[in-house]
Order: sequence, then C-alpha cells, then structure tokens
Amino acid sequence: MYLVYVDESGDSGIVKSPTRYFILSALIIHESNWNRFINDIVDFRRTLRNVYKFKLREEIHAAEFFQSSKKYAHLQKHVKLQICKKVLDFQESLDYIRVMFVVIDKQNLPIGTDVFEIAWKYLIQRIHNTLDKGNFDDLVNGELKTGEQTATQKENFMLIPDKTDDKKLKQLVRKMRRYNPIPSKYGNGYRNLPLEFIVEDPFTKDSADSYIHQLVDVNAYFMKQSLDPTKYMKSKKAHNFIYRLNKVRCTHISSTQDGVLLKT
Repeated sequence: MYLVYVDESGDSGIVKSPTRYFILSALIIHESNWNRFINDIVDFRRTLRNVYKFKLREEIHAAEFFQSSKKYAHLQKHVKLQICKKVLDFQESLDYIRVMFVVIDKQNLPIGTDVFEIAWKYLIQRIHNTLDKGNFDDLVNGELKTGEQTATQKENFMLIPDKTDDKKLKQLVRKMRRYNPIPSKYGNGYRNLPLEFIVEDPFTKDSADSYIHQLVDVNAYFMKQSLDPTKYMKSKKAHNFIYRLNKVRCTHISSTQDGVLLKT
C-alpha cells in the first residue's frame, strides 16, 4: 500500500480571499519503505540539530518561519532559509519517494466554484491513475517486490492529510468510490469510473506530530513562492527552490478542468 501525505497552502475561498493560489502538496511513500524513511528523516533531523541547533522536537513550519513568530526567534532568518533548503535537498536525495502538486489559480474563477473539491478530486484521481499504470512500482522496496506481484497486483493507497476540512474530504472520497464521472476522451459525455485503489477514510494528522508532514509543508510553501514570491524570497532567489525537487517530482503539463486552471 502507498501512503500519501498531503498539505494545503492558501485558502480555497474566492470572495475576499487573501491568496491567489490554492495548492495541494503530496508526498508518496510505499509502506515497504516507511520504516527506512522514518529512520532517514530522524538522521536528517539530527543533522539539523547538530548544524543549526534546531531541536528534534521543534516543528518545521515554513510559513511561520518567515513571519514575526516568537516561536522561532532563536533562529536567524538566513538559518531558517538554509533549513528549508536542506529539507528540499534531503527529499531530492531519496530514490523511494515521489512528490506531487496541484495548483489552482483562483484569480478569474466565478463565485461559487468549489476550489477545495476540484483540487482534491484532481489529486486523488491523478494518484489513482498513476497507480493504475504502475508508475509508482519503483517505490516498492526491491527486496519485497516480485515480478509476479508487479505484473498482476494493483496496490492501494491511503490519504493522510494535515489539518483540513475533514468532513468534506471524507464525503468526497466516499462519493468517488461509488460515483466518479470522468470526461470521455472522445468528447461525448462522461464515464463513471469509481475509485478502486483507495482504502479507508482520509486519516488526518497534525504536522506538529509528523516529521513527514513537515517535509510536505516546506514543499507547499516553496511551490507558492515559485508563483507569488515575497520580496525576501526573491532577493535570495529562493523562489526557485522548488526546482530542487525535480528528481522526485511527478510533473505534468498544465491543463484545464471545468474551466479551472490546474498546474501540477
């Protein structure tokens, strides 16, 4: 089974929204490599402690890093930027994870557009399609994978989001298991293709208690900076940091769904 850790950046509102973009950032790991991943993260966090005096129990929260927060007053701004850079480079060094983004530009959307549902539905469908095509097979621990299993068995995935609208997301996933209309590639209506590979309801975790979600948080933050950078990020060329994830990033051309611009 694949575990999909997700964080949001921006808000999904349209009227008087303080943000132009609503972003979903996902990290995909196969259960066979989960323990290895946790051990690698702990080793990485120890390095941050030794080099930057950033304690293992402290939460990496990128947006709060660069605000006037007393929580991180003991760290200089350039140190916090270096920590974030190291977080991205750490993920880039791993060959058993993938990261994925969905970005919705809300600027010209009509009032009433359900940005939250569109973004989550697109992410879920995209992960489902990737599994169906076997494009995550290389994330399975090589010692546990067999040719027969790879060829005949489709694996499931579970969503593990950070704080979000739990009830709405749960209802969306349950609906997609039964009714999931997909536009026909021939342009004549829709086909109902219920989700086959997602298990359980989304299991929400608090990023303060999840090293993995803290990685995903940094990814979401720097995706936002690549689109709408602050003056500080631009001056340090940190708005280009998102490209440090290129080796592990699942990329896709921009597309339009129901009139909504989606970038992934």
